[in-house]
Amino acid sequence: MDDRTELSEFLKSRRARLRPQDVGLREYGGTRRVAGLRREELARLAGVSIAHYTRLEQGRGDSVSDEILDAVGAALRLDRDELTYLHGIARPAVACAAGDAVVPESLRHLLESFVMTPALVVGRHSQIVGWNQLAVAVFGDFPALPARRRTLSHLLFAEPHLRELLGTGWERAAREQVAHLRVLLGRYRGDSGLAAHVGHLRELSADFARMWAEHPVARLRSRTYVLHHPVVGELTLHGELVALPDEPACCGLDLFAAEPGSASEQALRKLASPGAAEPSPL
Repeated sequence: MDDRTELSEFLKSRRARLRPQDVGLREYGGTRRVAGLRREELARLAGVSIAHYTRLEQGRGDSVSDEILDAVGAALRLDRDELTYLHGIARPAVACAAGDAVVPESLRHLLESFVMTPALVVGRHSQIVGWNQLAVAVFGDFPALPARRRTLSHLLFAEPHLRELLGTGWERAAREQVAHLRVLLGRYRGDSGLAAHVGHLRELSADFARMWAEHPVARLRSRTYVLHHPVVGELTLHGELVALPDEPACCGLDLFAAEPGSASEQALRKLASPGAAEPSPL
């Protein structure tokens, strides 16, 4: 993945989504040759020279100050995640390796203690490196997959089972995953394994390539999934990705819970009970 191209395309995508009237500029009619704001309009809004902004949009951001990046981000109306990403990709990448994501024994005990909570430990390449049995009962037999395909990205974009499980919610969940991968790409600059993972998914899945080309950027936060489970029927779960700062090779602990007293909680209880049905094969 070319760093200059990524910076250039990201800035162009954010400039294209703004119209002159969105930022208080007059539009004098006629057909505009570019989608969204022109470079000179954006530069003027950011308070930088057109030459300076043009160099940045050409992917040459290594000598640009944080103040200029903040000004450009404000002019582009970037949110917090997008601005953090801009700062990340504007700087030269430093080669780094994540190493193997190893789940310490104490964390494994924690996973097993979540009797009514499907739980996953996710690496920075979206690989699933730890899980409890309820997660398998809910999401399918992903432990049976080869390790290189045991990732959230592969489950969403290469395994029909999860698409069926999510139903009409698949598009949103898949886009959230793509947006989160871009956050990770900005955070872990120089991680060749992460860049290779993204490159592989772009070749593997036309849906992933389509979403990636739209440049979504958003950290995974609280979200809700409505699953269509083959054993217990409709299952509404609330997901939360909890950071693991002391485990640098891991992205976080992904937890899923049902509303207390709900039919979904009863469904989880059934899946967690001894003798529950075997997990759905992938």
